[in-house]
Amino acid sequence: MTHKQKAEVVNQTVVTRFILLGFGDLPELQILLFLLFLVIYIATVAGNILIIALVGADQHLHTPMYFFLGNLSFVETCYSSTIQPRMLASLLTGDRTISDCGCIMQFYCFSFLACTECYLLAAMSYDRYLAICKPLHYAALMNGRTWVLAAGSWLWAFVASTITVCLMSQLTFCGPSEIDHFFCDLNPLIKHSCHDTNLITLLSFILTSIGVPFPFLLTLASYTFIITTILRIPSTTGKKKAFSTCSAHLMVVTIFYGTIIIVYILPDTDTLRDLNKVFSVFYTVLTPLVNPLIYSLKNKEVKKALRKIIHKLMVLTGIQKE
Repeated sequence: MTHKQKAEVVNQTVVTRFILLGFGDLPELQILLFLLFLVIYIATVAGNILIIALVGADQHLHTPMYFFLGNLSFVETCYSSTIQPRMLASLLTGDRTISDCGCIMQFYCFSFLACTECYLLAAMSYDRYLAICKPLHYAALMNGRTWVLAAGSWLWAFVASTITVCLMSQLTFCGPSEIDHFFCDLNPLIKHSCHDTNLITLLSFILTSIGVPFPFLLTLASYTFIITTILRIPSTTGKKKAFSTCSAHLMVVTIFYGTIIIVYILPDTDTLRDLNKVFSVFYTVLTPLVNPLIYSLKNKEVKKALRKIIHKLMVLTGIQKE
């Protein structure tokens, strides 16, 4: 920070704690929202941990697709735990304050996990593309690539998020201290900076331009080829069977990218701010909940593995005979 910037900071009110306004404009609904989000959070964590346990326990699910699904469920568990516990505490106690370091850390975890999810969804799309469009070469092509794709997803997200947060940690924040959101995101934090943010804005733009379009375009291209291949299958039964192997993943991708595009592409105006907050609930709260539901309800192998686990538990507890 230059001497001129330090002088400007001295003349302003330095903020070390933020107030996340969240849903504070709905005081009569605080308890109802708390109960609703609590049920969603418990179901989200339980559902995703169940998916991880099923993938680990059932040998029939030790395939690339379910390896990625296990990774995705782990991301969703951490992702929801980054935002929802803090939001639940504010709804219950009315305390909406968060320290500047806590806010930056929340953004770091959020951006790291969201970026990882983008790449894991792209890796799953590529996996489905090979399975449907190149079935004879699927095993050979995915052999060895599974771990590389998964590790690459985590590594790139870690690097991009760490660089951004390292720069953000150098910022000093000035009043007002209110953030009209229920979690700490990049743009509100930058707006509260006391000094020049051109470098971090430019860097985040470059990293986002490199990091986000690539997995999105890979996902889009994969499903373009998948749909084209499915339409060429002569029998209706064959089309249904092929589509059933990727329909669950397609639904998850649509919900995730659809809400993110609405939130981050639409202009930040007073009219759209409340709407953006609602759509933010979709990709931060509902998407982690929907993922295990979609994959368990739409996937025969997951349902079969779940039935086997339930049967074993019933036998162990004496409810049912072997």
